Amino acid sequence: MDMTLAELEQAINYWRALRPSTGEERALSPEVNALATLYAMMIFNGAKVVPLDTLDQASQQLVEAWRQQHA
Repeated sequence: MDMTLAELEQAINYWRALRPSTGEERALSPEVNALATLYAMMIFNGAKVVPLDTLDQASQQLVEAWRQQHA
């Protein structure tokens, strides 16, 4: 199964709502940071989709949790 860039944006926004940035520096939560790193790599590589089985386990779990909330 693949994840599109648009779906990843939705997952990031879901986690941003659950775990907003904190402190004066507005640091991202670990969840948002993990997905934002993936997002940045997709943009850098010009990828429109990414196979979920290529993601690390933590990112896969974050995406799965988002999908369960939006099923």
